[in-house]
Amino acid sequence: MWVKDILGDAYEARTLPLPDDEHGELVATLVRRRAGQSTRAVLYVHGYNDYFFQTHLADFFVSLGYTFYALDLRRSGRSLRPGQTPSMVDSVSEYFTELDEAARIIREEDGHDILVVNAHSTGGLTTSLWAHKLQGTGIITALTLNSPFFDLNANWFLRRVAPVVLAPVGRRQPMRVVPAGLSTVYGDSLHIDRKGSWRFDTAWKPLEGIPTRLGWLVAITHAQRRLRKGLNIDIPVLVTASTASYKSPEWSDDATRMDAVLDVEHIAEFARALGPDVTFIEVPDGLHDLALSAEEARQLYFDTLQEWLNAHVG
Repeated sequence: MWVKDILGDAYEARTLPLPDDEHGELVATLVRRRAGQSTRAVLYVHGYNDYFFQTHLADFFVSLGYTFYALDLRRSGRSLRPGQTPSMVDSVSEYFTELDEAARIIREEDGHDILVVNAHSTGGLTTSLWAHKLQGTGIITALTLNSPFFDLNANWFLRRVAPVVLAPVGRRQPMRVVPAGLSTVYGDSLHIDRKGSWRFDTAWKPLEGIPTRLGWLVAITHAQRRLRKGLNIDIPVLVTASTASYKSPEWSDDATRMDAVLDVEHIAEFARALGPDVTFIEVPDGLHDLALSAEEARQLYFDTLQEWLNAHVG
């Protein structure tokens, strides 16, 4: 059942029941904004410590004639329930359940012939593996990735050795917190009350991030290893990222024009592992979420999306 969403009259939300977990109710939430009688749709999938609030992203896709959908994944945003650990999963494949159901609703119930996926960060990692699983089905028409989380932003030892060593511990103690200093630099670069331009619910997207759980880290690094071995996504893929990464845990204005979360060189390197039809494009002065960049970089990102969609979807 669709009901009015928190974003206002233009948006509807639908709760997608999932099998309960040890904390009780488990759901995902599908948000919709219609675009007339369009047979085209786009599904936006957020990243870690995130949820859908970017109404200007919906405006962009609706202006192109796409019905806009966004999925708040289990334990995230609208789908977070009391007692749950935000964004926690034991495997990114758990998300395939709500992704499958969202695609079914979009195609079968709402009757869309074209389904483009637009995914950010961890959502980009998850939907890459999902698209690989769906090869040959024709369910997804195209995949567009906004700063996908293809590798940890760390040194070689932490990226390649530590995850293997920690995996057995992670399976025994998945809720154990990984010691790490949480920086507010990225959150500060976004929120209107700090250095940014955007207003969002900091209970659902804390500016300092959320503690990293060992089980989640094992799940992510396992998915990243699978991706780096090579996928066979049989639809066109667009990968976009900023031109530079911001490395300091302390604030400077450079954080307003760089990716302060991931190493963009990793994104460029592993984009080629997705499949045979991959386009990689850099966006100068882009933030980690390119759609939340300053106006000039944001417009360049939208122009890139539009040109690529015109060429690959029509």
